[in-house]
Formats: sequence, C-alpha cells, structure tokens
Amino acid sequence: MKRLLILAAVLALAISCSQTKTPKVLVLYYSQTGNTKAIAEELCNKLGADIEEITPVVPYDGDFQATIERSRKEMDGNAFPEITPIKSKVKDYDIIFLGYPIWFGTYAPPIETVLNSVDLSGKKIVPFCSFGSGGLDSSVKALKEKIPGAEILSGYGVRAARIASVPAEVDRFLKAGGFIEGDLAKLEDFSEPRPVTEEESAIFDAAVGDYPMMNAKAAEVASRPIPGGIEYLFTANDIPREEGMQAPPRGPIKVHVVVEDGKKPEFTQVIR
Repeated sequence: MKRLLILAAVLALAISCSQTKTPKVLVLYYSQTGNTKAIAEELCNKLGADIEEITPVVPYDGDFQATIERSRKEMDGNAFPEITPIKSKVKDYDIIFLGYPIWFGTYAPPIETVLNSVDLSGKKIVPFCSFGSGGLDSSVKALKEKIPGAEILSGYGVRAARIASVPAEVDRFLKAGGFIEGDLAKLEDFSEPRPVTEEESAIFDAAVGDYPMMNAKAAEVASRPIPGGIEYLFTANDIPREEGMQAPPRGPIKVHVVVEDGKKPEFTQVIR
C-alpha cells in the first residue's frame, strides 16, 4: 500500500509538471516612424507572440516640429489622444511587451491613453522603445509610477540611428531575460570609474560628435569587454551652449559608447 501511495504521488507530480501553463505573450506598441515597429516585429518573431499596433484616431503627421508642438500641448493639458479600440483581450495575457518612441524623455502620449483605459494590474510589463539619445530608464520609472499594480520588468531601448542592431540586441535581451532559450556569454561588470585619457576622450568625441542635441565633454570612464569589442560608460559634463542653441545644459550625464572591432565608436544611450 505504501508503495502504491508513493507511485500515485509521483504520477500526480509528473502530470502537474506536464500541465504547467505557458505564459501568454502580447506585443503591444505605438510607432510613428517605424523604428518601434521594427523592434516589435523582431520581438514577435522571436517569441511567437501575438502583436497589435496602437493607432491614434487622429494620426501624428510625421512632421518633427508639428509632433513636438502637438505632444507638448497634450502633455501640458493632460489631454491625451484618442486611439482606436484595442482588439486584443489584454486580460487574457500574462506578459505584455509594451513599445513606444521616447518623446520629451518618456513614453509617447498614445501610451498614456492606453494606460488610462486598459487595466494592466497583475501583468508583467516589458517596456521597449526607440529614441534619439535615451529615455528608457526615465520611461520605466514613469511606468512604475503610473501602474503600480503591474510588475515592470527590465526593458530594451535602441537609438534610431542604430536600428540595424535590433535583431542581435533583441536576441540577447530575450535570452538574458529568460524569455527564449540559447547560449549567452555573461558580460563582465564595468571597471571602476577613472579619469579619461586623451585616447578615451577622443573615442567619446567621435561617438557623440555628430549628434546635435548633445554638447558635452567626458570626465570619467569605466569599461568592459563585449563580444567583438569594448563598451565604455562615460560620465560627461555639459558644455555651456551658445545663445540660441537647443537643449540647455542639464548637468552630469552618463553615456554608453560601444566600439566594435573595425567600426567607429557609437553611443548607444544617454542617461540623465
């Protein structure tokens, strides 16, 4: 009898394990220029997830200045754009990859409309975004404040200028987060910060020199090896701008720069 009870318990455990629920995943995103859409489609393909695009009833017209003026007005007036109804039954999903472009340092206004109209309590939210220089960290902070009932996981962001790197970076991001299986070399921690050398200062200048919205000089740097190159984490100080220049000084910033073998330095994100 004792043996039969043990066998029954083992069989029950085996059945329970075999019936473990596979999380249901939705990729939900807003994209104006197509950059965030490229990330969303890569996530969808690698995850085998469902996907839906968020569509404003009155589209942003794509003009840079017009978009700035409209979105600033919406944010200041707390009057966010109406969107077409989301077709996916969000309540049926366990994990939601939420995508957006970064505007004014945070997620674009159509995302605010979603957060105001869709209950995401109890969901795991994985943010992803595209940006000119940065904004992933600040947008994640804003999401945590907006939807405290959801679990906001580590996110992925990419500069619009580096959109070609999305397939490789998304693959690594998903493996690191345990969303897909695969071998993944663990990155070392950054070294202790140190004053920059002339050579490292030149690397920083080469990485940011073509970006008009940043005017800074590297002060300290940490580094680590990455597959096929090296990654730097610079601490830089804003340089006073000439009268009439955009983006006034904001104090010290952190700038990630990668130098891949045989390629010129590129900055991957700015953290303010």
